[in-house]
Amino acid sequence: MTNTDNIALKTRARTAGFLFLVWIITGLFGLMYIPAKINMRGDAADTARNILANEFLFRTGVVVDLAGAAIWILLVLAFYRLFRQVHEFQAKLLVAFVLVQIPVVFMTDACNMVALMLFKGDLMKALDLAQRQELAAVFLKVNTSVTLVLEFFWGLWLLPLALLTYRSGFLPRFLGIWLFANGFAYLIVCLTGILFPLYSDTVYQIAFPVFFGEMALMLWLVIRGAKDNGAQMKKHEYEN
Repeated sequence: MTNTDNIALKTRARTAGFLFLVWIITGLFGLMYIPAKINMRGDAADTARNILANEFLFRTGVVVDLAGAAIWILLVLAFYRLFRQVHEFQAKLLVAFVLVQIPVVFMTDACNMVALMLFKGDLMKALDLAQRQELAAVFLKVNTSVTLVLEFFWGLWLLPLALLTYRSGFLPRFLGIWLFANGFAYLIVCLTGILFPLYSDTVYQIAFPVFFGEMALMLWLVIRGAKDNGAQMKKHEYEN
C-alpha cells in the first residue's frame, strides 16, 4: 500500500469510529439514562405520573432515538466503505442486518409518542383516566417486547462485522473475536428472554462483560484508526 492508501484507510477507519462513538452515546442515553431518570416499571398510574413529571426528558429521548437511528445508517455505510474490499458479501450482509431494524425503531418511537398522548388525555378522551393509562402502558410494554426481539438483530449485525474485523488485516484479530462473542451473547440473551424469561436477568449478568466488544472496536477506531501495513491491497481497491 502507498502512503496515500494508508491515509485513505485511516480516514475511513476514524470516520467510522467517530460515528460509532456518537451512536453509542445516543444508545446509552436511551437505554440507560432515560430509564434511570424516569421509572416506568410500576403500575400504569405510577408510570403516567413519572412520565408526565419528566415529559421534556421523555420527548428528548424520542428525538435522540431517532437521531441514533439516522447515525446508525451512516455508521453502517461507513463500515461498508471500510470493509467492502475485505469481503463484499459480508459487508452487504452487515448493512442489511442494520437497515432491516430501522423501521422498527421508528415504530417504537411512534408508540412512545402515542403513550404520552394517552397519558396526557390528548387521545381516546371517551375513556376514563384509568383506561387511558392502562392503554398507554400497553404501548410501552409493546416497546419492551420489541426491544427484546431487536436484540436478536443486534447480535446478527455484529457477526459479519466480527468476521470482517478478524479478516481485515488492518484491525487486531482479538477485536473480531470479541465482537463475535458480543453478537453471540445478544442472540443468547434474546432467545433466553423469549423461551426462558425467568432466567433472562441471570444470563444477561453473566454475558454483560462481553457486551463491551462494540466499545472496544469504537475506541480502537477513534484512537488508532487502521494499521499502516495491515491491508495489502491494490491502489484501485481504495477508490474514494
